[in-house]
Amino acid sequence: MGLRINDIVPNFTAMTDQGEITFHDWIGDSWAILFSHPKDFTPVCTTEFGAVAQLADEWEKRGTKVIGVSVDGVEEHKSWKGDIESFAGTSAGFPIIADTDLAVSKAFDMLPSEAYLPDGRTPAHTATVRSVFIISPDKKLQLTMTYPMSVGRNFAEVLRALDGLQKTYGVPLATPANWTVGQDVIAALSLTDEQAAEKFGGVDIKLPYLRFVKA
Repeated sequence: MGLRINDIVPNFTAMTDQGEITFHDWIGDSWAILFSHPKDFTPVCTTEFGAVAQLADEWEKRGTKVIGVSVDGVEEHKSWKGDIESFAGTSAGFPIIADTDLAVSKAFDMLPSEAYLPDGRTPAHTATVRSVFIISPDKKLQLTMTYPMSVGRNFAEVLRALDGLQKTYGVPLATPANWTVGQDVIAALSLTDEQAAEKFGGVDIKLPYLRFVKA
C-alpha cells in the first residue's frame, strides 16, 4: 500500500549535507516540504533546487521547512550546491538527504521495494524520484505531486497549494480552482447556510452546494 493523503509520513534517520536528521524531529511543529530528484548534477533539477533556494523568504513566512532528497551521497550534494547557488544567485540553505540506500525513496513509494542502483546508473534508473510532498505539523501527508524528468516543477504552484492547505487546515473551508491568497473561499458542506453565515459572515450562494465566503 502506497502513501496516501492524511497518512502519517514515514519517520526515518538519514544523513544530509548538513548532518544527520530524524525526520519527524526535524519537522517539529512546522509545515514541511520534501522534494525529491533522481540525480545530482542534472539540468532540470538544478533549476528546480535553485527556485527553492530563491523562495527562502516565502517558506519562512509560511512557517515551512524544506528539504531535498536524492539517491546520491553527501559529498555530491555539497559539491552540487555550488552549481545550484551559482545558477540561482543565492544560497541554498536547505538540507539535502543522501538516500544512497533508497530507504527514503521506497518509504515514500517513489521506487518499488526491489529497486537498486546499478553500476554506471543514469537518472533514468530513478526517474520516479521526482515528487513533492507537503506535510502538516501533525506529520500527515497533505498533498503530493509527481513529475516526469522532462517537466520542471512549478514552485509558484507549490506555494499556492501550500497557501490553500494552510488556509483550510482544521477549518470547514475549501479553495476553488485557481484560488490565490485574498480571494473568496468555499464553505464546507458540513455547514448549513445559517452556520456558514454565523461562522464566516455573509454567504454568496452560487448553487445549493457551492457557497462562497470571504477569506
